[in-house]
Amino acid sequence: MAGSRLGTWLDDRTGIGALVRRLLDHPVPPRVGWRYVLGSATLVAFLLQVATGIALATLYVPSTADAYQSLQYITHDAAFGRALRGLHYFGASAMMILIGAHLARVFLTGSYKFPREVNWLSGVLLLFLTTLMAFTGQLLRWDQDGVWSEVVAAEQAGRVPGIGRAIAHFLLAGDRIGGPTLTRSFAFHVFFIPALIFAGVGLHIYLVLRTGVSEPPEVSAPADPRTYRPWYTRLLEREGRPFWPSAAWRDLLFATVVLATVIVLAWVVGPAPLGKPPDPTLVDASPRPDWYFLWYYALLATVPHWLESLTMVLAPVIAIIVLLALPFVAGRGSRHLRDRPWAPVIVLVIVGGVAWFAYEGGRAPWSPRFGADPIAAAVVGTTAGPVSDGAQLFHDKGCEYCHMIAGTGGVRGPDLTHVARRLDRAQLVSRVLGGGGDMPAYAGTLTDAELQSLIAFLESRR
Repeated sequence: MAGSRLGTWLDDRTGIGALVRRLLDHPVPPRVGWRYVLGSATLVAFLLQVATGIALATLYVPSTADAYQSLQYITHDAAFGRALRGLHYFGASAMMILIGAHLARVFLTGSYKFPREVNWLSGVLLLFLTTLMAFTGQLLRWDQDGVWSEVVAAEQAGRVPGIGRAIAHFLLAGDRIGGPTLTRSFAFHVFFIPALIFAGVGLHIYLVLRTGVSEPPEVSAPADPRTYRPWYTRLLEREGRPFWPSAAWRDLLFATVVLATVIVLAWVVGPAPLGKPPDPTLVDASPRPDWYFLWYYALLATVPHWLESLTMVLAPVIAIIVLLALPFVAGRGSRHLRDRPWAPVIVLVIVGGVAWFAYEGGRAPWSPRFGADPIAAAVVGTTAGPVSDGAQLFHDKGCEYCHMIAGTGGVRGPDLTHVARRLDRAQLVSRVLGGGGDMPAYAGTLTDAELQSLIAFLESRR
């Protein structure tokens, strides 16, 4: 009874009950199915990020001296710290996947067309802010991957004509990366960007209430400013259903599945492991960004050198311009895929391109694998003698960083698992001593005994 009186008092003073009823009762078009659940699931993932981020911020120390160690403490010593970091990590991944899928769904169903152009623009803004939040979160780990991702971003920004130096200076909070960089990224990640996302979500929900949920293309009329609004009003009057429970149960169920998946992954897999502490003197480092930025890392690594600056500067600018211009250059006409056969082709090309570049970024064939383990004794075939010594030299001299043996090693150079089938002894000696291509020459750096052991090992690779 007391709770009921309190609810009545709050509703009378704030009007929140009317707002909630409007959200739950607003009509949705017929045949709104599972493809419309992505937006609400993205919001749930964002709220999870806010909740876990607040919890992490109570233990995290945003200083270059303590940030790395505070994350080590959270992961290994704090109660439920590993699971908490896992929730935040997989929640970020879920949010990036869901907002990308939601944008693709809106594009495929033509829901960016009249009268929902501003809905699309607010969604693009939320995508941009989500990407920024994910990027600033990388640096807060203050490991090699996070620090060098920020350096790459500053390098990219620095190539913008005219204002590049100022943008890079803003990103680094100075002329070089350091304590002010970490403090600024923390402030943006924890305060500014989430506040902007909350504002963007509020605008997005308001626009959905104002313009209505877009009807499925199968029952849609052409997006024509002269006729669409009266047609949509008649459709809702004739076949509309209240959001709750007609459509909301799908949103609730899908969001529950997303949350359950994130919780299971966080508990079983845990957060991404921290890399080494940042150290510019380390040469055995191959830093990489989080998986959702890996495709762009690979794109920049694979384009010809003369195209690198143009790609760094123009690719993001062109993508933003295209997204913002879409509802104005293609905001009229039919939304059905039979009249827009190019739409799924565009989505497939983009998704396929991102997936391929992400795969290449994971392989990183251009980058030595400094963390390669020594070749297993079972692969070497012996634990003593010249062949065993040569296998150890193959690892110690860094050959394994670029060459693979039986699945262990790098992919920058040729796979040497069966090299003795291709090259004879004289060719092996010539290649080791003389080098070639990107391979250094080892003449003068190997003793005769070391050379003989290394060749004995390579000759055993049949």
